[in-house]
Amino acid sequence: MPNLSQRETAQAELMDEAGCDPALLANTYRDFDRVNALVSGWRGIYTRYLRPVLREAGAEATVLDIGCGAGDVCRRLAAWAKADGFSPCFVGADPDERAIEYAKGQANPPGTRFYCGTAEQLADKGETFTIVLSNHVLHHLTDSEVTWLCETSTRFAPRLVLHADIHRHPVAYATFPVIGGLFPGTYILPDGLLSIRRSFTPDELRRIAPRNDNRWRVETAFPFRLRLVWTP
Repeated sequence: MPNLSQRETAQAELMDEAGCDPALLANTYRDFDRVNALVSGWRGIYTRYLRPVLREAGAEATVLDIGCGAGDVCRRLAAWAKADGFSPCFVGADPDERAIEYAKGQANPPGTRFYCGTAEQLADKGETFTIVLSNHVLHHLTDSEVTWLCETSTRFAPRLVLHADIHRHPVAYATFPVIGGLFPGTYILPDGLLSIRRSFTPDELRRIAPRNDNRWRVETAFPFRLRLVWTP
C-alpha cells in the first residue's frame, strides 16, 4: 500500500502518454462507460442536480462536459434527458485529439457534439452553457489549476457547475483492483490506482475551492466520491 497521506503529483497516467499502446487505449475508451456506471454515480447526479435545472431551462438548455474523454458521460446524460422529455445540447470538450476522435465515432444522440480544445478556448470564443460539469478531471490538475477551473466554469454557466472526482482513501485504493480487474487489455487498473493516488481528500478540496465565493461546496458520496458543486 503506497503512502496516501499526500497526493501523487509527479507521475502521469499511462493513457495520457503520447506513445501509449493504441489498442489498449481504444479498449480503455470503450470500457469507460461500464467503469463510470459502476463507480461514478452519474445517475444520482443527474436526478438530483441536472434534471431540475434542465426542466426549468427548457429547450434552450446546454450542457458542457469539460475533459469529456471518450464521451460516455455525455451520451448517458443525453439518454436520460431524452427519456425525461428534454432535448438539451450536450457539448463534450477535451484537448486530447485521440479521445475526441473516438467520441465522434460513437453512436451519439442528436444534439451532442464534441470539441477538441480546452475550457479556456471555449470561454475565449464567448460560448456559454446552462450547466458545466466534469468527470475525473480534478485529479489531473494542480491546486492552482483547480481554482482556475472553478473560476472559468462560473464564466460559462449561470445555473450549475459540478466537478465529480475520486476521494483519495486507503479503502478505495485497496478495493479498486476488484473493479479494475474486470477490464483486462485496458489501462483501467493501473491508471485507476494512480488516479486514486492523484486525487484529493474532502479537506484538501475545500481548501483550494474559491474562497471569495461561498456558493462553492464540497460533497462526498458513495463509493469514495467527491463533488465540487456551485449553485447560484
